Amino acid sequence: MEHLIKAEGDVDALVALHAQDLGPTGATHLLIAEELESAGRADEALVWAERGLRACAAETYIDVRLVDYVCARYAQTGQAADAVAVRRDRFRLERSLAAYRQLRFVAGAADCWEAERAAALAILEEDARRERGARYGGPVLIEALLDDGDLDAAWREAAGRADDRQWAQLADQSRETRPAEALGVYLRLIERSKEPTGDRAYEHLARLLQAARDCHRALGTEDAFTLFLTDLRMELKRRRKLMSILDRHGL
Repeated sequence: MEHLIKAEGDVDALVALHAQDLGPTGATHLLIAEELESAGRADEALVWAERGLRACAAETYIDVRLVDYVCARYAQTGQAADAVAVRRDRFRLERSLAAYRQLRFVAGAADCWEAERAAALAILEEDARRERGARYGGPVLIEALLDDGDLDAAWREAAGRADDRQWAQLADQSRETRPAEALGVYLRLIERSKEPTGDRAYEHLARLLQAARDCHRALGTEDAFTLFLTDLRMELKRRRKLMSILDRHGL
């Protein structure tokens, strides 16, 4: 039926056909909007896309292409505040780093990121306090602070909250400005990384050791690293593949 209607070029009939079975994620609304836009009916297309957003307003999962479509149209028509409102609503529902980044982008363009950031971080701080989403790793709050480059705040919030991946990212970003603190992180992660085996685990351990070496160099304590590495190699000398990987990395 869809092919027949398209062959006839009857856009209204095609919209009516799709409207009979609107999906729960907004994908069908987007399809209708795209058909209308292709027919040169951009205003009607945006109305349908906005209708889709309203229909899915309470859904955690929504077709991201629909949200992107609406925000792109708002940007084209100078409706920056409306784009911010859309991204704000999605962030409050999703509480993800991706949603935070999207809010930051549109709010930055609308010159209102400072206020939006404060509100968004307050939400993430409350989530972290309640351990919302803890089963998926460390809190999104730390992800957001790291993504913003707000390392001072990230260090304050990381204690007792960050997972190993976030600690590693924080140390990587702080290696030049806070070598002593970064070194402490790397040493903890190295200790936890001694047990796993296999090439992937060994490469990860080598990268941590290289990072720790960089910190020692920045602190002027390379002799301490040499002693630490010698002891580590003695402890794990039976793992020939690990020794080979450490040699290859100059460790």
